[in-house]
Amino acid sequence: MTPEEVAEFERRLADGGVGLFPADTVYGLAVHAESSQAVERLYELKGRRADRPAAVMFCRLEPALAALPELAPRTLGAVERLLPGAVTLLLPNPDRIFPLACGPAPEVLGLRVPELAGALAPLSAVSLPLLQSSANPSGGPDARRLADVDAGIRAGVDVALDGGELLGTPSTVVDLTRYEEDGEFALEREGALPRDRIEAVLYRGSG
Repeated sequence: MTPEEVAEFERRLADGGVGLFPADTVYGLAVHAESSQAVERLYELKGRRADRPAAVMFCRLEPALAALPELAPRTLGAVERLLPGAVTLLLPNPDRIFPLACGPAPEVLGLRVPELAGALAPLSAVSLPLLQSSANPSGGPDARRLADVDAGIRAGVDVALDGGELLGTPSTVVDLTRYEEDGEFALEREGALPRDRIEAVLYRGSG
């Protein structure tokens, strides 16, 4: 995966395309987070129900924080300690930004900032906010390698990046919607980042 390939990936997504890419966990699908037509294509490609929320992904932490200026101090601290990393954070979204990702709960936003090191480092050049979901038919197995992605999905995207073999375990989903109020959180899905590491980070900062 070269910088030139990543630049082409971003250009295609900026024009409304659907991209297949390697995250720090599994292969995913991505579109421009503010393109309703591209989001519709992604959902159709996966066979995913239109009312299911997705996550917005930034390839660096700084633009993610800039897009979420309403985060209160305790929650902001948790985000800064957990990201970038193999987690998806469910955050309060009082301004209801990125509504295409939120489904029937516009007051909650899923945020993803992967750890882009080694072979994945060129992806950090992407500046678009991306709506992303795993690159599998809805409910199907996650893809560790590009070749593991369902053939129909590979044929349906506009651009694909090969990052080699990945971890193969999806991100851990952490609900922080109550964290500001009482320091409480919930694991909605256990995944690549272990529970004990999340608890160590969040309990340390909840006081």
